[in-house]
This record gives sequence, C-alpha cells and structure tokens, in this order.
Amino acid sequence: MSDHVTDDMGVKPAITSTSADKSGFGDTVKTALFWRSGSQILAQILTWGSTLAVIRILDPSDYGLFAMSQTLLAFLAFLNGYGFASSLIQSENVSRKQIRQAFGLLILLNMILAIAQIALAPIVAAYYQEPIVANMLWVQALIYLATPFIVIPEVLMSRQLDFKRQAIVNLIAAIIGAVVALVLALSDWGVWALVFAPISLFWTRAIGLTLAGRFFYMPSFDFRGTGAMISFGSAMLIGHLFWVIQSQSSIFIAGRFIATDALGIYATALFLAQIFATKFIPPLNAVAFPAYAQLQNDPSRLSWSFLKAVRLILLVSCPLYIGLSVTANELVHIVFVEKWFGMGPLLQIISLAMPFMTLQILFGPALNALGKPQITMRNAMFGAIIMSATFGLAVQFGTIGMAYGWLIAFPLLTAFTFWQAHKWINISAVQLLKAMWPAASASTIMGVVVYLVGAFLLPGLSLDLLQNIFRFGVMVAIGGLVYLLTLRLLLPETLSELIRLIIKRKPPQSGDSAAGA
Repeated sequence: MSDHVTDDMGVKPAITSTSADKSGFGDTVKTALFWRSGSQILAQILTWGSTLAVIRILDPSDYGLFAMSQTLLAFLAFLNGYGFASSLIQSENVSRKQIRQAFGLLILLNMILAIAQIALAPIVAAYYQEPIVANMLWVQALIYLATPFIVIPEVLMSRQLDFKRQAIVNLIAAIIGAVVALVLALSDWGVWALVFAPISLFWTRAIGLTLAGRFFYMPSFDFRGTGAMISFGSAMLIGHLFWVIQSQSSIFIAGRFIATDALGIYATALFLAQIFATKFIPPLNAVAFPAYAQLQNDPSRLSWSFLKAVRLILLVSCPLYIGLSVTANELVHIVFVEKWFGMGPLLQIISLAMPFMTLQILFGPALNALGKPQITMRNAMFGAIIMSATFGLAVQFGTIGMAYGWLIAFPLLTAFTFWQAHKWINISAVQLLKAMWPAASASTIMGVVVYLVGAFLLPGLSLDLLQNIFRFGVMVAIGGLVYLLTLRLLLPETLSELIRLIIKRKPPQSGDSAAGA
C-alpha cells in the first residue's frame, strides 16, 4: 500500500506499508507516543495545578453553570468536521485538492455551528432557568472559528506520525489556558474564568498548529469528488453525535432537576474521575489510529497490537482508578475546602466505572483504521440509549444515583462494543479477558488491602490536615507496594513488560495467530 501525501503539498511523505513491516515502524510509533503522551502528561500537570487552585477559589455553582453551557457546546461540536478530516489519515493517497476541500468544509461547518449556538443559547438558558448561560454560550461560539485551523494541520501531521510539533504547541496552549483561568479566578471573574480559559487555549492551538504545520493554503468550497471523504466522515460524525449524547446526558438530565451547587459538585467529581480516560487515552488513540491504519491489511499484527495496548494501558489505568476510589474522601479533604467535601462519595463510585470506559474507548481507533466507523457509530448509538435511560431513572436518587448510573451502564456498553467489534479486530473473548486479567486482578487485590488498612489500622478522617495527609500518604504507599508485589509474585512477565515499554517486542509475522497476545 502506498501511503503518502502527494509531493505537490510540500509535506514529507508518510510512513509506507513497507516501513510498517520493519522494526523502524515500531520505533516511529514509540517516538510518536513519547511526544504525544509525554507532552500531554506535562500539560496536564500544569493544567491540574491551575484547575485545583481555581476550584478552591470558585464556588460549586460556577461549575454547575459551566457544566450547563457545555451540554450545547459538546452537542454541536460533534459537527465540527473532524471526522471528515480524519478520512485524510485513513485514505491511501491525499492530494492538495482534497486538503483544500477538507479545509473549506470545516470552515463552512464551523461558521454554521457558531451561528447555531448563538441562536440556541436563549433556549438552553430557559431550559436550565439560568439566564447567564445564554451570555456564556454567545462568547463560547468563538471556539468554533478556531477549529478548522487546528484540525487540518493536526490531521496532516498525525498522518505522518509527526507528533513532536503538535506536542510543543499543545504544551504552550495548555500553559496559556492555565494562566488565563488562574488570573481571571483571582480577579473575581467567577464563572467567566472557566469560559475564557478554553477560548484562549483553542486560539493558541489554532495559531500555533497553523504555523508549526506550515499550513498556508486557501480553502476550496468546490466539493465535487468528496464522496469518499463525506461517507467516511459522516459515519464518524453520527457516531460522535451519539457519543456526545451518552457523555453529556447525565449533566443534561441532572441540570434540570438538581440544584446548581449540587450539579457543580457532581460535574467536578465526574471530571476528576474521568481525567485519565478523557485526557490521556485520546492522545494515545491519536497515535493508535494512524498506526493501526498502517496495519489494516495485516489482521494478525493489528489484533496483536490492539491486545497489547489493552494490556499495558489497563496496567497503568486500573490501579489509578481503584486507588482513587478507595482514597477519594482523603484526597478531597486534603486538596479542596469544605464546600467541596461532597465530592468524595461521588468520586468513589464513578471511579469504579472508569476501567470499563477506558477499555470501551480503545476499540474506536482500530475500527476506524479498518474503515469500519459504522461499527463505532452503532456502539455510540447503543451507549446513548443505555446511558440516557439509566440517568433518566437515576436522577430521582440525586447525585448519588447519577454516580451509580455510570457504574451500571458502562459495563453494559463495553460488553456491547466488544460484541460488535471482535470479529473485525480478530480477537476472542478469551483473548480480551487474558489481556485484562493482570490489571484487573492486581488492582482488585490492591484495592481490598488499602480499604482494609484505612478502615481498621489508620486513624479516621478529621479536620486536621496533617492527619489526613498522613492517612492518605500511607494508603497510597501501601497501595503502590501491594500492586507491584502482586505483579512481581503472581505475574512477573507482565511486570517486566510494563517496566520495559521502551524495549521492542517483536510482533507476530503476517499470518501468524494472535492467540498468544
């Protein structure tokens, strides 16, 4: 398969399928992962520092109002055209004309979205009975105008697995967004600190990626010959629509029936529980999509790579989720002030649903790389139905009911996703369970031990900050030690694989069975 951007673009050719068969392909993917995930980790550390400070300054009602505005923003953002641009990654050849057409399509779509949000803002404000939400949505429409200048350069660099330049720009944008949020919060801007921070981040990315990607091309509004792009993008678009419904349905439903301050506490707990799944998995998937696309004609290598990704990502994420669940109250009492203490029980529950969410998200890039976005669409459609129905019933039990809704619905969605996807990715239930087992078993043992230590051997929570820090520190230390010892004693090969991520492991040759993955 010849996979390149045509030379008249002046863009360095992407990796070919020939290189995908050589060891250099693995090195390229690891370099891409280093820059994409490494920069994301650093950016998130900076962002978290600012976010935690801003949370302490602002009131829960500010976050409740912001969550209300995000329902419409997230719902319209699915139309921003990223799915159409993603077809440039999946396609074998890309011409200058196709890129100019994709650019024009994104500009047109996002201008329409900005106008639509301005028009719908008063309706959303009336639904939530909060007039200020309309003003927030009018200002947030600026985000759409930046989107085309982010998506096209990002897609072209991703096609070549060139994430270094993206990483630098994203890091700079994260710093600017964090500074804007903190400065405005300290200046008593209230909820507007949360509004202007992402706007500054988006526009910094737009300018930075345009310059870094040397994307200086005029858009084309002649869409003749874009059938394949629109077909691929439409399936991804519809799938993303249903993903937005399933991810935003809890806020949309709760915002109507739960008080603004309680909604803010719930939304913030949900944000904290989802940090790894929503902030770190997408960058990994951004690398996985073009990498899987290089292997789409080699099923055994693709399935082997998918199962390895599941195994390693869960080995990192599961102990974080389980650990967060058993130490949630301690963490909240240390980091936040008293007005936020209600997050603890919610965080405990929602965190237990996050391993299922992480696993479910990992299927998308493999299916899209195989040219099966319609499967992703069906998964998202089922998720929209099951999540909305669950939250519609759970809201009568308040925020605790909403938290349990995540724990009930997401395992069902993950099971449905596997049922839809397994034959295309060429994996069995036994293979998937085998890949999940090391993380699931070791994390469960760790969680039980930490819970018992906290319940019977340590002093309870109090208003004494130092005592809470001591309690939390001991629980974290014991948890980390138990997790590593469990892997060392029961699963030594898995621990070695986790430690030696930077050392190549030769995948099976074409045609070999992936059963041993």
